[in-house]
Amino acid sequence: MTAPAAGWHARLAELGIRLPPVAAPVAAYVPAVRTGSLVFTSGQLPFVDGGLRRTGKVGGSVDVEAAAADAKVCALNALAAVDDLVGLDQVARIVRVVGYVASAEGFTGQPRVVNGASELLGTIFGEAGRHARSAIGVAELPLGAPVEVELTVELRP
Repeated sequence: MTAPAAGWHARLAELGIRLPPVAAPVAAYVPAVRTGSLVFTSGQLPFVDGGLRRTGKVGGSVDVEAAAADAKVCALNALAAVDDLVGLDQVARIVRVVGYVASAEGFTGQPRVVNGASELLGTIFGEAGRHARSAIGVAELPLGAPVEVELTVELRP
């Protein structure tokens, strides 16, 4: 799917999805930066209404399904940062997704967790949502979050 004539905001409305407010940075950085035709988001945590949905490690106190749902929230927060910076309707495609998963010892299902973000982007953007991706297991994430997602998007000329 290329951008609908009415734009990506119309696609979100069609799907019943609302972008959240941009999450406030928790340290010294900005939510998104543009260089040329690319926008890079900072890693986004699963903030809802200013707080984390849950804390913990995946494969421990957080199950894969809950973490995948958190990855969707992270992706929506990243899209909100893109929208705030340049306007979502300027997005030509999703280029890359990087997902970090706070993993309990022995947990190896990081790709299933990050699929939460990838599948959401595919639903919203169709073919333009197909992206390169890394799913990385880490010992800890900021504030005890179970997952963090960052995006690279290409803008229309």
